Amino acid sequence: MRSACLAVDQSMVKDIMTETSEFKPNTFFVEVSGAGLPEVDGLFVPSTAPPTESESGTVSSLGYWNGKMAWDRADGQSARSPALSYSNSYKSWRICRLDGHLAYDFTSEDEMPPTEDEWHVYKMGVAPAPKVVLHHHDPRQPCPRPNVVFVLGGPGAGKGTMCELAETQLGWTHLSTGNLLRSEREARGPTAATIEEFMTAGKLVPNEIVVTLLKNAMETVTRTTGKNNFLLDGFPRSLNNMDAWHEIFGQETELPKMLYFECPYAVLEKRILGRAKYSGRSDDNVESMKLRFDTFKAETLPTVEFFRSKNKCVDVDTSHDRETVYRHVVGNLAEHTDSKLADQPLTERSEILLGLKPY
Repeated sequence: MRSACLAVDQSMVKDIMTETSEFKPNTFFVEVSGAGLPEVDGLFVPSTAPPTESESGTVSSLGYWNGKMAWDRADGQSARSPALSYSNSYKSWRICRLDGHLAYDFTSEDEMPPTEDEWHVYKMGVAPAPKVVLHHHDPRQPCPRPNVVFVLGGPGAGKGTMCELAETQLGWTHLSTGNLLRSEREARGPTAATIEEFMTAGKLVPNEIVVTLLKNAMETVTRTTGKNNFLLDGFPRSLNNMDAWHEIFGQETELPKMLYFECPYAVLEKRILGRAKYSGRSDDNVESMKLRFDTFKAETLPTVEFFRSKNKCVDVDTSHDRETVYRHVVGNLAEHTDSKLADQPLTERSEILLGLKPY
């Protein structure tokens, strides 16, 4: 590969920069891990190689190589610049070793390096192939603060349905504390037994477990997708949750808005029992439902009242039809929703969730 650091005269630089002015700035960071080699593993940052011509004759510009984004090693030790780039000649992405030899490649014409498929061990490479993660923000810096809306309601109030609609149609990220806890339990991590015990009994899982899972999930989503709008479904379930929230985000952080989904107990019971036929959840039964509802009244309603006292709570009556409830949700998320997403037609999945199409 011809070095991207090759000197070029000023007239050539001007011509190249004019030809490549349509490129958007490369603001991504790439983390490579799992190869077990310092020659491969590490952080890659947007390339700062000066504009030049690649080996295939393609004009490249700052942050790009062969018309696709390119990266240098953050430690600056690679003999090649860019050290992670695309080859037009071989139609492949490649990662270079510190000494400049190719280590891995992946045949693809995708605009970005592959993150789900395994890379091929190339010339002078060593297995196993590494894991590649794209970051929308510099992982060396603190993660940008999330824009959060809390979503609360009794079991069966429709929180999950409305949050999924907001995710599908409006671009928000739906994080359910229940789903996060169930995933952690199924992964059989160090807190799995504790989570199982509390959830089956219809009790609240210890505060520190819930907050840690939420924080880690939001940071992962923000860094890897660039999305920063979050609906936290089932949080905060107690005022103790808010104590932990402030410990993480600071006492002076503005209190997020809360959407509180209200629904009569008789309607909630009917929904839960109907869901039990296909959900497979161990807590979808009459006994657990009553325990969960009693816990909700004792632990969570005081939190709702606290948000009401701060004028941060929006009550949503979910005993109405789904379309009415959804319109209410859309209106309360409009401030931070991309208008293009809000105006797009309903997807088939959204029509099903709204009851406009059968499953």
